[in-house]
Amino acid sequence: MSVLVKIPAQLRAAAGGESQAEVEGGTVQEVLDGLFDRFDELRTRLADDDGSLRRFVNVYVAGEDIRFLDGLQTPVDDGSEVTILPAVAGG
Repeated sequence: MSVLVKIPAQLRAAAGGESQAEVEGGTVQEVLDGLFDRFDELRTRLADDDGSLRRFVNVYVAGEDIRFLDGLQTPVDDGSEVTILPAVAGG
């Protein structure tokens, strides 16, 4: 299943300047693993050593926050859009 991952401006340097990436996966975890395989620096910026997302990282599937769904096991359909949105300090 092909999923479009939106990469925010503050993470693009870690993703080779890309604003989006097409990744295969059936769950958010599989999609993120595919993204991390492609852009390893994103793994260190978004995930803890145990593989869980860092506390300040928000991930949305079709506009829905995965924390209110099934977390990293949230299923994604072919053609879905996954958005990564890290919290930014400031106001």
